[in-house]
Amino acid sequence: MAETETRTLDTAGATLRYDVRPGTETGTETGTETGTGTGTATRIPLLLIGSPMDATGFATLASHFADRTVVTYDPRGVGRSERTDGAAETLPEEHADDLVRLIEALGAGPVDVFASSGGAVNALALVARRGDLVHTLVAHEPPTAQVVPDREAVLGVCADVHATYLRDGWGPAMAKFLALTSRKGLFPANWAEEPAPSPAAFGLPAEDDGSRGDPLLGQNMRGCTSYRPDFTALRAAPTRIVVAAGKESEGEFAARAAAAVAEGLGTPLAVFPSHHGGFLGGEFGQHGAPAEFAEALRAALDAGGN
Repeated sequence: MAETETRTLDTAGATLRYDVRPGTETGTETGTETGTGTGTATRIPLLLIGSPMDATGFATLASHFADRTVVTYDPRGVGRSERTDGAAETLPEEHADDLVRLIEALGAGPVDVFASSGGAVNALALVARRGDLVHTLVAHEPPTAQVVPDREAVLGVCADVHATYLRDGWGPAMAKFLALTSRKGLFPANWAEEPAPSPAAFGLPAEDDGSRGDPLLGQNMRGCTSYRPDFTALRAAPTRIVVAAGKESEGEFAARAAAAVAEGLGTPLAVFPSHHGGFLGGEFGQHGAPAEFAEALRAALDAGGN
């Protein structure tokens, strides 16, 4: 069995690192970049993407797709992928451009994509621009505030998380972020009058260490949550799009956004096992239901053929 290969890709404003895990059913793929053996390929590559989560978060999920060539990457400004443009924030459209270059570098034609959280937002931006590069997209809980009924309140909460990070540092901002993501139901218009959550309640430090390089709270927070999906372009794309949410996530912001995106596409919402990180098998100290999650993902991908 061939070993995982780490590759480097220069894009506009960043140098990306990505990993290619050859699958047991994979022979020589179309193009020169993804050849992993001899014979005829039976499955197209599967690209697993998050944001701002890097490739390490997909180790368990990738192990459930050993039959397929699996590609993971670190988004710009995260992990091994350095930004070279000096920008403090990133938009989903920039991530989408990076993904276009990555898929084209693989040289295997359209790929299947599983995209989680902010990665799902970036994947929607990718398909809206270059649907010819994606055969099937499974977008799991894309946290876009533009589609939920409490849009203005959620956008305000997200902007406040970012502002808190710049003003007070990581602990106070992360406490607000965790309160945002775990809340069930709509945010009231007077959300700002609610007491700020204590970092200590989440086991977080209250003191400011002075750093401001966090890719979630600083780089991606506002761009990701304020992205408005282009439903006209998405419906016209050749890509088969499955929007999913975790069973345990019902009522939470990202799950509500997923349901609204599915409605905007005119497709049913797929309910996956577990929660927002249901595919995790101990990465970052978190556990979902990775075997059950992988089974649901495989079924969603196989339904589209390839």
